[in-house]
Amino acid sequence: MELIVRDRRDEADGVVSLTLAHPGGDDLPTWTAGAHVDVTVDEGVVRQYSLSSDPADRGAWRLGVLREPAGRGGSEFVCTKLDVGDLVEVSAPRNHFELAPAARYLFVAGGIGITPILAMIATAEARGADWTLLYGGRTRSSMAFLDELAVHGDRVTLVPQDEQGLLPLADVLGPAGRDTLVFACGPEPMLAAVETHVLDRSALHLERFTPKVVEAEGPDEAFEVEFASSGLTATVPAEASILEIAEELNLPVDFSCREGTCGSCETPILDGRADHRDSVLDGAEQAENTCLMICVSRAERGCTRLRLEL
Repeated sequence: MELIVRDRRDEADGVVSLTLAHPGGDDLPTWTAGAHVDVTVDEGVVRQYSLSSDPADRGAWRLGVLREPAGRGGSEFVCTKLDVGDLVEVSAPRNHFELAPAARYLFVAGGIGITPILAMIATAEARGADWTLLYGGRTRSSMAFLDELAVHGDRVTLVPQDEQGLLPLADVLGPAGRDTLVFACGPEPMLAAVETHVLDRSALHLERFTPKVVEAEGPDEAFEVEFASSGLTATVPAEASILEIAEELNLPVDFSCREGTCGSCETPILDGRADHRDSVLDGAEQAENTCLMICVSRAERGCTRLRLEL
């Protein structure tokens, strides 16, 4: 859908927020906290950004974007080219970071990882749930949306690294009760540290902006894939992905990041076992083996054929 930039603000050093609305004032599609959208930032360039506004607000969506001059160009375009009144192509929201019901939440955010957490706080407040936030950044001036968070008082703990060092994860995560769900979003070193302090993995929910490192058991092997809905079967060589083969066959598949982080290419598994290499599904979801991200995942070693709903 094509949306108009209704507002643009500098939220912190290098962080810009864009508020998007329907040009005609219509309500936007419903969404839930933790969702993200695909934004066509330039011709042929699509990037994913978390929705950071209140899901109850059907009139507008807000994105928070960190400018990364050394990145792939998406954030640079958003932060330097898009302005109020511009039109931008945006997908419907997708959510692989759903805020599950709980009596209490512990939110952990690092840098631009605060964006999906803001929507989660709004939802937790609406549900009447207890919650606290531990929010870290390189410097106080680099931490976005501080004025918005200030209204929550001591529920929010700010940890600028240049003032206080690294986040005190052991002190905060260690005492978390069994009825507490932990939602964390931020840079990979922070998420890896969070994982070491939360022993109950069923209580931990992470969202990664960059792909996690996956250790393969050995060299990749070729396997067959049956695209059941299309009636086609093909070989996926060791050096290619399922997505690349689907593209060669002109199959209708959604994709964006090509690195297993956005979830666009999620595809149901009808038969066979997958070697999951994505950064979207958690361990339990991967063990269920009901779907895979075809841009990075393959057939499990010893499985010579996957049957997919595509």
